[in-house]
Amino acid sequence: MAGGDAQVTENKYSILLPTYNERENLPIIIWLLITYMDNSGYNFEIIIIDDGSPDGTLEAARQLQDIYGEEKIVLRPREKKLGLGTAYIHGMKHATGNFIVIMDADLSHHPKFIPEFIKKQEECNYDVVSGSRYVGSGGVYGWDFKRKLVSRGANFLTQLLLRPGASDLTGSFRLYKKSVLEKLVESCVSKGYVFQMEMIIRARQFDFTIGEVPITFVDRVYGESKLGGSEIFQFAKALLYLFATT
Repeated sequence: MAGGDAQVTENKYSILLPTYNERENLPIIIWLLITYMDNSGYNFEIIIIDDGSPDGTLEAARQLQDIYGEEKIVLRPREKKLGLGTAYIHGMKHATGNFIVIMDADLSHHPKFIPEFIKKQEECNYDVVSGSRYVGSGGVYGWDFKRKLVSRGANFLTQLLLRPGASDLTGSFRLYKKSVLEKLVESCVSKGYVFQMEMIIRARQFDFTIGEVPITFVDRVYGESKLGGSEIFQFAKALLYLFATT
Protein backbone atom coordinates (compact mmCIF):
# COMPACT_ATOMS: atom_id res chain seq x y z
CA MET A 1 0.00 0.00 0.00
CA ALA A 2 3.03 2.25 0.46
CA GLY A 3 3.17 2.76 -3.32
CA GLY A 4 -0.34 4.20 -3.26
CA ASP A 5 0.58 6.57 -0.44
CA ALA A 6 3.63 7.78 -2.33
CA GLN A 7 1.43 8.48 -5.33
CA VAL A 8 -0.84 10.71 -3.26
CA THR A 9 2.08 12.98 -2.42
CA GLU A 10 3.71 13.09 -5.85
CA ASN A 11 0.56 13.79 -7.90
CA LYS A 12 -0.92 17.25 -7.97
CA TYR A 13 -4.50 17.98 -8.98
CA SER A 14 -5.45 21.27 -10.66
CA ILE A 15 -9.19 21.88 -10.36
CA LEU A 16 -10.45 24.22 -13.09
CA LEU A 17 -13.53 26.25 -12.17
CA PRO A 18 -14.88 28.39 -15.02
CA THR A 19 -17.30 30.94 -13.53
CA TYR A 20 -19.89 33.37 -14.82
CA ASN A 21 -22.23 34.98 -12.29
CA GLU A 22 -21.52 32.44 -9.53
CA ARG A 23 -21.02 34.84 -6.60
CA GLU A 24 -23.48 33.00 -4.33
CA ASN A 25 -22.18 29.53 -5.21
CA LEU A 26 -18.45 30.20 -5.16
CA PRO A 27 -17.82 30.36 -1.37
CA ILE A 28 -19.74 27.09 -0.86
CA ILE A 29 -18.08 25.16 -3.69
CA ILE A 30 -14.60 26.36 -2.65
CA TRP A 31 -15.20 25.39 0.99
CA LEU A 32 -16.42 21.94 -0.08
CA LEU A 33 -13.47 21.43 -2.44
CA ILE A 34 -10.92 22.37 0.19
CA THR A 35 -12.62 20.25 2.85
CA TYR A 36 -12.75 17.08 0.73
CA MET A 37 -9.30 17.46 -0.85
CA ASP A 38 -7.57 18.33 2.44
CA ASN A 39 -9.29 15.46 4.28
CA SER A 40 -8.10 13.05 1.57
CA GLY A 41 -4.53 14.38 1.82
CA TYR A 42 -4.21 15.34 -1.86
CA ASN A 43 -1.94 18.05 -3.22
CA PHE A 44 -4.17 20.43 -5.19
CA GLU A 45 -4.91 23.92 -6.47
CA ILE A 46 -8.17 25.52 -7.55
CA ILE A 47 -7.95 27.72 -10.64
CA ILE A 48 -10.88 30.13 -10.96
CA ILE A 49 -11.43 31.37 -14.52
CA ASP A 50 -14.02 34.14 -14.30
CA ASP A 51 -15.33 35.49 -17.60
CA GLY A 52 -16.02 39.10 -16.58
CA SER A 53 -19.05 38.32 -14.38
CA PRO A 54 -21.04 41.50 -13.70
CA ASP A 55 -22.34 40.13 -10.34
CA GLY A 56 -19.08 40.43 -8.38
CA THR A 57 -17.89 36.81 -8.72
CA LEU A 58 -14.27 37.94 -9.10
CA GLU A 59 -14.44 40.06 -5.93
CA ALA A 60 -15.80 37.02 -4.05
CA ALA A 61 -12.94 34.94 -5.52
CA ARG A 62 -10.39 37.49 -4.28
CA GLN A 63 -11.84 37.32 -0.77
CA LEU A 64 -11.64 33.53 -0.87
CA GLN A 65 -8.02 33.78 -2.00
CA ASP A 66 -7.32 35.98 1.05
CA ILE A 67 -8.86 33.33 3.30
CA TYR A 68 -7.32 30.17 1.82
CA GLY A 69 -4.09 31.52 0.31
CA GLU A 70 -2.67 32.02 -3.17
CA GLU A 71 -1.25 28.50 -3.38
CA LYS A 72 -4.70 26.93 -3.03
CA ILE A 73 -6.76 29.54 -4.91
CA VAL A 74 -5.34 30.76 -8.22
CA LEU A 75 -7.23 33.54 -10.04
CA ARG A 76 -6.99 33.65 -13.84
CA PRO A 77 -9.87 35.92 -14.94
CA ARG A 78 -10.71 36.98 -18.49
CA GLU A 79 -12.27 40.19 -19.77
CA LYS A 80 -15.50 38.72 -21.08
CA LYS A 81 -17.51 35.56 -21.72
CA LEU A 82 -15.49 33.48 -24.19
CA GLY A 83 -16.92 29.98 -23.81
CA LEU A 84 -16.18 26.81 -21.89
CA GLY A 85 -13.63 25.24 -24.24
CA THR A 86 -11.39 28.30 -24.21
CA ALA A 87 -11.81 28.62 -20.42
CA TYR A 88 -10.29 25.15 -20.00
CA ILE A 89 -7.42 25.99 -22.37
CA HIS A 90 -6.80 29.21 -20.43
CA GLY A 91 -6.91 27.41 -17.08
CA MET A 92 -4.70 24.57 -18.29
CA LYS A 93 -1.94 26.98 -19.30
CA HIS A 94 -1.69 28.07 -15.68
CA ALA A 95 -2.15 24.62 -14.10
CA THR A 96 0.85 23.25 -12.21
CA GLY A 97 -0.73 19.84 -11.54
CA ASN A 98 -0.11 16.70 -13.61
CA PHE A 99 -3.85 15.92 -13.33
CA ILE A 100 -6.72 18.26 -14.17
CA VAL A 101 -10.24 18.14 -12.76
CA ILE A 102 -12.95 19.99 -14.67
CA MET A 103 -16.28 20.71 -13.04
CA ASP A 104 -19.07 23.29 -12.80
CA ALA A 105 -19.01 25.97 -10.12
CA ASP A 106 -22.80 26.02 -9.65
CA LEU A 107 -22.97 23.19 -7.04
CA SER A 108 -24.41 20.72 -9.55
CA HIS A 109 -21.18 18.70 -9.14
CA HIS A 110 -20.35 17.69 -5.58
CA PRO A 111 -16.62 17.78 -4.68
CA LYS A 112 -17.06 14.60 -2.59
CA PHE A 113 -16.78 12.62 -5.84
CA ILE A 114 -13.26 13.89 -6.68
CA PRO A 115 -11.45 11.52 -4.25
CA GLU A 116 -13.47 8.70 -5.89
CA PHE A 117 -12.28 9.85 -9.34
CA ILE A 118 -8.69 9.82 -8.08
CA LYS A 119 -9.00 6.32 -6.59
CA LYS A 120 -10.57 5.07 -9.83
CA GLN A 121 -7.76 6.64 -11.87
CA GLU A 122 -5.12 4.95 -9.70
CA GLU A 123 -6.80 1.52 -10.01
CA CYS A 124 -6.05 1.13 -13.73
CA ASN A 125 -3.98 4.23 -14.52
CA TYR A 126 -6.88 5.63 -16.58
CA ASP A 127 -6.24 8.56 -18.92
CA VAL A 128 -9.70 10.00 -18.21
CA VAL A 129 -12.19 9.38 -15.40
CA SER A 130 -15.68 10.61 -16.18
CA GLY A 131 -18.50 11.21 -13.71
CA SER A 132 -21.61 9.43 -14.98
CA ARG A 133 -25.26 10.06 -14.16
CA TYR A 134 -26.21 6.89 -16.00
CA VAL A 135 -24.30 4.08 -14.24
CA GLY A 136 -24.74 2.40 -10.86
CA SER A 137 -25.92 4.79 -8.16
CA GLY A 138 -25.67 7.84 -10.49
CA GLY A 139 -28.66 10.10 -11.08
CA VAL A 140 -30.10 13.57 -11.53
CA TYR A 141 -31.99 15.70 -8.99
CA GLY A 142 -34.06 18.81 -9.64
CA TRP A 143 -34.68 18.38 -13.38
CA ASP A 144 -38.14 18.47 -14.90
CA PHE A 145 -39.28 15.77 -17.31
CA LYS A 146 -38.36 17.82 -20.42
CA ARG A 147 -34.79 18.40 -19.25
CA LYS A 148 -34.33 14.70 -18.39
CA LEU A 149 -35.75 13.73 -21.75
CA VAL A 150 -33.37 16.07 -23.62
CA SER A 151 -30.37 14.75 -21.70
CA ARG A 152 -31.32 11.08 -22.09
CA GLY A 153 -32.22 11.62 -25.74
CA ALA A 154 -28.93 13.37 -26.49
CA ASN A 155 -27.05 10.58 -24.77
CA PHE A 156 -28.98 7.82 -26.54
CA LEU A 157 -28.49 9.41 -29.98
CA THR A 158 -24.79 9.83 -29.37
CA GLN A 159 -24.40 6.22 -28.19
CA LEU A 160 -26.25 5.06 -31.30
CA LEU A 161 -24.28 7.13 -33.82
CA LEU A 162 -20.80 7.27 -32.30
CA ARG A 163 -20.46 4.24 -29.97
CA PRO A 164 -18.14 6.09 -27.62
CA GLY A 165 -17.81 3.38 -24.97
CA ALA A 166 -18.76 5.76 -22.15
CA SER A 167 -22.21 6.12 -20.61
CA ASP A 168 -22.45 9.88 -19.99
CA LEU A 169 -21.20 12.08 -22.81
CA THR A 170 -22.68 15.46 -22.01
CA GLY A 171 -21.51 15.54 -18.40
CA SER A 172 -18.76 17.98 -17.51
CA PHE A 173 -17.33 16.51 -14.30
CA ARG A 174 -14.09 14.73 -15.18
CA LEU A 175 -10.50 14.00 -14.21
CA TYR A 176 -7.83 13.99 -16.93
CA LYS A 177 -4.12 13.39 -17.09
CA LYS A 178 -2.88 16.85 -18.05
CA SER A 179 -1.01 15.61 -21.14
CA VAL A 180 -4.16 13.78 -22.31
CA LEU A 181 -6.37 16.83 -21.82
CA GLU A 182 -3.92 18.99 -23.78
CA LYS A 183 -4.03 16.59 -26.71
CA LEU A 184 -7.84 16.34 -26.61
CA VAL A 185 -8.38 20.10 -26.40
CA GLU A 186 -6.03 20.57 -29.36
CA SER A 187 -8.10 18.19 -31.48
CA CYS A 188 -11.55 19.48 -30.45
CA VAL A 189 -13.48 21.81 -32.73
CA SER A 190 -16.68 22.22 -30.68
CA LYS A 191 -17.50 25.01 -28.27
CA GLY A 192 -19.90 25.21 -25.33
CA TYR A 193 -22.28 22.39 -24.46
CA VAL A 194 -21.02 19.98 -27.15
CA PHE A 195 -17.39 20.35 -26.14
CA GLN A 196 -17.74 17.72 -23.36
CA MET A 197 -19.16 15.15 -25.75
CA GLU A 198 -16.45 15.66 -28.33
CA MET A 199 -13.76 15.24 -25.67
CA ILE A 200 -14.93 11.67 -24.99
CA ILE A 201 -15.30 10.85 -28.69
CA ARG A 202 -11.76 12.09 -29.38
CA ALA A 203 -10.44 10.19 -26.34
CA ARG A 204 -11.78 6.97 -27.87
CA GLN A 205 -10.28 7.93 -31.25
CA PHE A 206 -6.83 8.25 -29.66
CA ASP A 207 -7.32 4.99 -27.70
CA PHE A 208 -7.17 6.75 -24.35
CA THR A 209 -8.60 4.69 -21.50
CA ILE A 210 -11.76 5.95 -19.78
CA GLY A 211 -12.95 5.01 -16.30
CA GLU A 212 -16.37 5.94 -14.94
CA VAL A 213 -17.62 6.86 -11.46
CA PRO A 214 -21.36 7.14 -10.67
CA ILE A 215 -22.25 10.71 -9.66
CA THR A 216 -25.42 12.48 -8.61
CA PHE A 217 -26.03 15.68 -10.51
CA VAL A 218 -28.04 18.36 -8.68
CA ASP A 219 -29.66 21.13 -10.70
CA ARG A 220 -28.19 24.52 -9.91
CA VAL A 221 -29.11 26.01 -6.54
CA TYR A 222 -28.65 29.71 -7.38
CA GLY A 223 -28.84 31.48 -10.73
CA GLU A 224 -30.04 30.58 -14.19
CA SER A 225 -29.54 27.31 -16.04
CA LYS A 226 -27.52 27.76 -19.22
CA LEU A 227 -29.27 25.16 -21.41
CA GLY A 228 -31.81 26.45 -23.93
CA GLY A 229 -33.18 25.82 -27.41
CA SER A 230 -30.10 27.16 -29.18
CA GLU A 231 -27.87 24.72 -27.21
CA ILE A 232 -30.05 21.81 -28.29
CA PHE A 233 -29.77 22.90 -31.93
CA GLN A 234 -25.96 23.29 -31.60
CA PHE A 235 -25.81 19.84 -30.06
CA ALA A 236 -27.69 18.21 -32.95
CA LYS A 237 -25.50 20.00 -35.50
CA ALA A 238 -22.28 19.00 -33.75
CA LEU A 239 -23.44 15.41 -33.34
CA LEU A 240 -23.91 15.10 -37.10
CA TYR A 241 -20.51 16.72 -37.67
CA LEU A 242 -18.80 14.23 -35.35
CA PHE A 243 -20.69 11.35 -36.94
CA ALA A 244 -19.38 12.45 -40.34
CA THR A 245 -15.78 13.02 -39.25
CA THR A 246 -14.90 10.38 -36.64
